[in-house]
Parts: sequence; C-alpha cells; structure tokens
Amino acid sequence: MNNSVKKDARFERRPVAPSVTLEQVSFAYSGEQIFSSLNFTVKGGQWTCLIGPSGCGKSTLLRLISGTLREGLSGRIHFSDGSSHKGLTAWMSQKDLLLPWLSVEENVCLGARLRGEMTAQKRSKAMSLLEDAGLGEYANALPSSLSGGIRQRVALLRTLMEERSVILMDEPFSALDALTRLKLQDLAARLVEGATVLMVTHDPLEALRLGHRIYVMTDRPAKVSDALIPPGCPPRNPGDSAIISMQATLLKRLEGRDNS
Repeated sequence: MNNSVKKDARFERRPVAPSVTLEQVSFAYSGEQIFSSLNFTVKGGQWTCLIGPSGCGKSTLLRLISGTLREGLSGRIHFSDGSSHKGLTAWMSQKDLLLPWLSVEENVCLGARLRGEMTAQKRSKAMSLLEDAGLGEYANALPSSLSGGIRQRVALLRTLMEERSVILMDEPFSALDALTRLKLQDLAARLVEGATVLMVTHDPLEALRLGHRIYVMTDRPAKVSDALIPPGCPPRNPGDSAIISMQATLLKRLEGRDNS
C-alpha cells in the first residue's frame, strides 16, 4: 500500500487542527460509572485510534467529545484553540445512515443542504470527491441500489464534505470485506490528512495501519493506556515486519498483561 499521503487541496483546514483534551472526566450512566477521573488527549492534526473491549465506553467517549452527551458528565473537555464543540466536529458511525430517499450526490451534500448553504461550488466538490472514490457513476443512484461497501464510501465522503477540524469515527470500516476495507482506509487517510481524527476500532491491525497514536481503553470504570506509536506514516503496509511485531505488544495491552 502507498505510505505517501498528500494533502487534498479541496480541504483547507487550519494550519494546526486543535488537540482535544479530557481533564478529570467522570461520567455515569444508569448508576454505573463509565469513566472516573479520565485524563486523555487526542493530538491535533493526527489520527488517534482507540481500541478496547466491547462496552468499555469507547463510543461514549466520542459522544462526550462531540457534545451530544452531557448529562452526568463532570470534569472538562476542551479544544486547544478555544473552540466549542458546536460546528467543529464531524461524526462517522459504523452504520452509513444514508437517507434512502436521497441520491448519492444529495447524501454527500446533506449537511450543506440542511443548512441552506448548497452552492454550485459545493456540488462540484462533491462530484469531484465521488470521482476520486470511484463513485461518479452512482451520483444519481439511491442507497437501496448500492452495496455495503459503496454505501460506506458515500458516508465517508458525506463526513468529509463537512470540512470539520475534528473527525470522530466509530468503527467506520468494520462492516466491509477485507479488500474494500483497505481501499477505503487509504482513501480516508488521504482525505482527512491534517485534521484531528479519533477513531474507535476493535481491529488491532487497523489501528496499527492508520494510527499516529494508539490508546487501549480498559473495562469500566475505563482508563486509557499510554500511547503506542507505530513507526512510519499511515496508511502503513499491514505486512510490514515492524507492524506485525507491534501487534504482539498491542495484544498484550488488550489482554491486560502490559500495564504501560
């Protein structure tokens, strides 16, 4: 796979996308403590991967950062440039959540359409991205006629069209076959370059392939390990010997046999 990622001129973000810091964050839901005094930083302008057992609170952490979940929260979540949650974050979930009555092009442009900001320039950008993703021929198709892999590519482009500095991803590639997953990872790595990305994943190899930094979250009340920093730049070759070797370290942390 190509390890060289060039910044896409269509996505001019701030010179340095903000870091996101959680300070002494505690959160309880239905009487259960999910986080207790959690301290965690997502470094600006990099792709951070968060991995851990099911139910430990990874998706909850994304919702707290996005500002969509606030009740029961104590502590502080802040962006290094002083911005608020509103208008700064974009979200991509495991499910594509395409609106079935809209075409592919209309789904990609959904945010602009809802805000009344649709312009010829935005439509041109959407079509250009669809061509890059190999989806130009599907611009007028409805989601019901598309495969799962194509739908997920559309969801990725819809997220990127928002041009947010902080992108939150909740297992965005898990439903895809292996080859489509690799291709979509490559596309995402190119198009989100320069943004602050936090991605939840259950796949150690995916984390090692895409992450500048990888954190392991323990079970509830959740804690986060020190960062694991793979060599080289993403997207990395999954067959690289250094990446294969580092999987052992990551698996030890997941199994709780490494307390670093």
